[in-house]
Amino acid sequence: MNTPPAHVHAAARRLFCYFALCFTALAGNAGAQDKSLAPGVNQQFVDKPDYTAWAGSFEREGREVYDKRNEIVAASGVEPGMTVADVGAGSGLFTRLFAQQTGAAGKVYALDITRNFIDKIVPRLRNEGISNVEGIVNTPKDVPLPATSVDVAFVSDTHHHFEYPQAMLRAIRAALKPGGTLVIVEFERIEGVSSKRVLEHVRAGKETVIKEVEAEGFKLIDDRKFMRQNYLVRFVKQT
Repeated sequence: MNTPPAHVHAAARRLFCYFALCFTALAGNAGAQDKSLAPGVNQQFVDKPDYTAWAGSFEREGREVYDKRNEIVAASGVEPGMTVADVGAGSGLFTRLFAQQTGAAGKVYALDITRNFIDKIVPRLRNEGISNVEGIVNTPKDVPLPATSVDVAFVSDTHHHFEYPQAMLRAIRAALKPGGTLVIVEFERIEGVSSKRVLEHVRAGKETVIKEVEAEGFKLIDDRKFMRQNYLVRFVKQT
């Protein structure tokens, strides 16, 4: 029996080590996805929260994203005929505005982890004559949308509620069409500047959010500065 040359043994050992390292890295990433980065952040939305009370909180004068809602919609790039996913729809504030913006030829998915919110949003909008909205209850790790079906994914005051941000961003990317965009509106989190509530409640600042999004195959294309307490960033899905 012929014995392989020494350099063949060395090459085989290097190849084995390479695959072992890859396996270890993948296992580590999988483990990281199983650990919540913001445990308990959604506890108040678990046990059938009062929709009317939360709608009153979300849709009120003095809340910056409410006061700037029209400017936010304009900056999102949503056009008639588009399909939009409002991820973390809450009371349906932006769901309504996007449904009006996309028109009868468009469609808006209202997604939220709180079934009680979704069960209230669609009937409320239908009573207002808005019929191009579909409600979906998503999980903390997924958005169950058809693959490559969405033009714009919109996430307002919700990224810091993502317990598993990388898994959620990966799912959002899968739902976006080639060249589709992701819009994130989030609190500015700056040590020494932001309020104590924001510093305690919001996990990451804008730079970290951008890095997390870009790590999942997106490219930053817009960074709007028309709000004092919040920022708006827009990304395009890279192929």
